[in-house]
Amino acid sequence: MILRSAVVLSAAGTAGATVPPESTQQALGYPSLFLLVLIGALVPVVPTGALVSSAAVVAFHQTSPFSLALVFGVASLAAFLGDMSLYWLGRRGTYSKNGSRWLAALRDRAPEERLAQAQRRLDDHGVAVLVLSRLVPAGRIPVMLACLMAKMPLRTFARGDLPACLAWTVTYQLIGILGGSLFEEPWEGVVAAVVLTVLVGAAPALWRRVRGAN
Repeated sequence: MILRSAVVLSAAGTAGATVPPESTQQALGYPSLFLLVLIGALVPVVPTGALVSSAAVVAFHQTSPFSLALVFGVASLAAFLGDMSLYWLGRRGTYSKNGSRWLAALRDRAPEERLAQAQRRLDDHGVAVLVLSRLVPAGRIPVMLACLMAKMPLRTFARGDLPACLAWTVTYQLIGILGGSLFEEPWEGVVAAVVLTVLVGAAPALWRRVRGAN
C-alpha cells in the first residue's frame, strides 16, 4: 500500500500535479500504515514487520526530517493499541463461562511447548519478557496467552507492552533504513527491506530445525 502510494505520487509529479508528493503520501500512507499494523496486531497474519520496514524505506528517501519520526510514532501507537485490544478481548474470554473466539484463536496459535516456555519466562522475568516476545518472531502470542492464564491485570500488561512495541518498531525501522540506504530507488529499498524482514523472521525456525536434526 505504501509502495503503491509512492509510485502513484511519482507519476503525479511527472504529470505536473499541483499537490506536493510528500504531502499527498503522508495523507495516504500514514493512515494506511496505522490501520494495517493495528489489524496485524489483532489478526496475526498481516506481515506488520515488513510494513514498518517498507514505510521506513519510503520515509528515508523523503526530504522531510520528520518522516522517520512519524513512521515510528504511527507504527508504535498502532502496535500498542492492537496488543491492548487483543489482550482485553482475551481477558473477556478468560472471565467468560464459555470463553471467547479471541481466546480460542490465541490458544490455536500457541503450541503447548511454546506456551510452557513462555510461562516459565514470565515466572522468571515478569513483564520484561514482553519486550523479547515482540522481537522474537512468533513469540508474541504465546507470551500474551501466558499473561492471560496468569490473570495479569490490563494495566500491568500495558507497562510491559509499551516498551515492547517501541523496541519492535525501532528494530524493523532500522531494517528499513538499512535497505533504503543501499539503493537509490525507494522500490529497490522496499524489496531489500522485505527480504531482510523475511530472513529475520525465518531465522529462529530454521535454527530450531537444525538443532532438532542434530
